[in-house]
Amino acid sequence: MKGLCDEPNYTIDVLEGGVTLGNVIDDHIYEQELAERSAFFVADLGVLMRQHALWQTHVPRVRPFYTLKCNSSPAVVQVLAALGTGFVCANKSEVALVQSFGVDPENVIYAGAYKQLSHIKHAAKAGVHLLACDSEMELRKIARCHPGARLLLQVATAGCQEEMSMSFGCSLKSCRHLLQCAKLLGLQVVGAKFHVPVACSNPLAYCHAVSDARCVFDMGEELGFNMTVLDISIGLNGSEAQLEQVVAAVQPLLDVYFPPLSGVDVVAELGSYYVSSSFTLAVNIIGKEVLHQHPGELSPNSEPEFLYYMNDGVYGSFASKLLEDTIPEPLVHKKSLRSEEAVFPSSLWGPSCDGLDQVVEHCLLPELSTGDWVIFSNMGANSLGEACTAAQRALVYYVISPDDWYEMQEAGISLDTNMKDLLLVPYYH
Repeated sequence: MKGLCDEPNYTIDVLEGGVTLGNVIDDHIYEQELAERSAFFVADLGVLMRQHALWQTHVPRVRPFYTLKCNSSPAVVQVLAALGTGFVCANKSEVALVQSFGVDPENVIYAGAYKQLSHIKHAAKAGVHLLACDSEMELRKIARCHPGARLLLQVATAGCQEEMSMSFGCSLKSCRHLLQCAKLLGLQVVGAKFHVPVACSNPLAYCHAVSDARCVFDMGEELGFNMTVLDISIGLNGSEAQLEQVVAAVQPLLDVYFPPLSGVDVVAELGSYYVSSSFTLAVNIIGKEVLHQHPGELSPNSEPEFLYYMNDGVYGSFASKLLEDTIPEPLVHKKSLRSEEAVFPSSLWGPSCDGLDQVVEHCLLPELSTGDWVIFSNMGANSLGEACTAAQRALVYYVISPDDWYEMQEAGISLDTNMKDLLLVPYYH
């Protein structure tokens, strides 16, 4: 079977002869009809290349660091490593994963909010020195286990707390105390980090974030720290329009507070931006219930509501639903869809029979049958992270167009060196 996400070697199908992503999905659905009808992803690795080129075009000064918890598919890690991105890791296993692909420890940020002592020690042993921190307790743990660390002080962004289910980062008021504490502990603070979530609608959020970071830099320099790194974490969904909007808001602020001649290295933590549109998920309907909106009425005009159960849910590929992310609109696979059918109120559930395992609360779909397939696009974010175990992970089939592959080669990515574990085979429909 091709392209399993937990295999050490990966098969990438090169889409020859006008074959489209839809053709690949059709073919694998047909294969699954003859097998176990398992859920599966089709991942277009060319999207990673195009998103990287788009970032370099719009924000050449800011180096991207990929947030591994967003999607830890080894094939994604390998391609992004070959493209030269850095990586943001949240634990020991993520650090080990990126280093297994030859990523230099200098290109890794360890940014877990609450770090285990053993993981901090592992970071020190692995040569990962750049760590994020936002509390005195974390400072003391790092001083004990990794005294040579270079620290980024994570600052909460004013005006964004309401949009975040959990808010991390210290207040600007507490920064001086933490900097003084770091000084007393003999730790080296080298910069600041802030996060603006994609859901943040406050137009002043970026202004607050960058100006607060400048204040942290000034306080740090007053205390004798050499402040050289600004880490901006911005929730981007991958669209060029959104990227242009964010760049228009952030770039002038960087030019004022952290101009190029300041010597500050600016990095950006990106997750969904790279992988969201790269992955498409196909799931199978394994069960069905019919509810009537007016149970006491036997009128033939009463409209039914359908509850469909799928072979994947929030404890697998739809884990982002637990993070309050929006699930893309489901599309019925064309071989399951009969023309001009009526649509009915429907909800989609995972297979666990757990009340939390509701993937889509309400949508309009034609009446489906057990065995039909539903397609979800833009499913690369938070669907193949570490929280999704190998047993829960859907199959992944990797594809790339000839044009994207040639562009990768022109960019200096060689199959024989940077991507030696990836096997290219032609794919014809």
